[in-house]
Amino acid sequence: MLTIVLALALSGCSASGADDAAPASPRDGGPERSTLRVGMLDIVDTASFYLAQQRGFFREEGLMVEPIAAQGGAASTPGLVGGRLDVAFGNYVSFFLAQSQGVGQFRLVSDGYQADANAFLLLARPDGAVRTPRDLAGRRVAVNTFRNIVELNARSALQTNGVDPNSVQFVEIPFPEMGAALATGRVDAAAMVEPFITSASRSLGALPVLDTASGPTADIPIAGYGTTEAFARENPRTVAAFQRAMARGQQAASDRRNVEQVLPTYVRIDQSTASLITIGTFPQSLDATRLQRVADLMTQFGLVPGRIDVAPMLGPPA
Repeated sequence: MLTIVLALALSGCSASGADDAAPASPRDGGPERSTLRVGMLDIVDTASFYLAQQRGFFREEGLMVEPIAAQGGAASTPGLVGGRLDVAFGNYVSFFLAQSQGVGQFRLVSDGYQADANAFLLLARPDGAVRTPRDLAGRRVAVNTFRNIVELNARSALQTNGVDPNSVQFVEIPFPEMGAALATGRVDAAAMVEPFITSASRSLGALPVLDTASGPTADIPIAGYGTTEAFARENPRTVAAFQRAMARGQQAASDRRNVEQVLPTYVRIDQSTASLITIGTFPQSLDATRLQRVADLMTQFGLVPGRIDVAPMLGPPA
């Protein structure tokens, strides 16, 4: 009788307070890993992740996420392979390049960010010699990491505007340091993303020279979240839980007001700056056709020797 009473009591609690139920454990079908170390960049592109964290979407899936700062996707992929990271936010160029070079076998698990007009700009000092795209020939241009989506977009946009990309000297500088590099003359221009575009415009009077997400790179997919094939194969429920939480985060980020609210919690900007930034889009599903655009541009500009088929990186692990 006591067993029946307890069972009924527990059943009643579950029915009346489902939202307060404890996350599922591995024994009852929950994620194999309760903590995920996630390589992150603190830029507008990752707003959906921080919204998912802030609103408890990961917690509701039985996950605790630990963001670990990285300079770019190229720096995160070795962390995935070496086991220092479980999942990483990274630009698609870095994932595709690492896969093609045999650095590791990767699986993309969530889309992250897609370009929009004026969200990826080459900026120059207001008192400098660079005023037009053609002025960039022979100049030093900052990118956050070499051979990534920022450099690829810049090369494509330069060529479209009649400038030989090989005539430009790209300099590797983290996004948060680009404004200072411009101000001191360390570089002549910087390929920047938000919120650093708006910050540099307000503090330095930096001027846009070229929208690198235009022409052939208009609306191009920028970055997403990936893991290794081995991790995905060994932790399918963990990956599925991360995907569900991120899907909710991506949906929340589709409302600009939510992005503006969360940005000052992880980026050093104030609320007024957050209200001015240009925001791209947060796709809610991975699509091989869209991502193939990035891989094909990589082939066009010689980042890889042949064509990369991205579809296998989106499927289940072998």
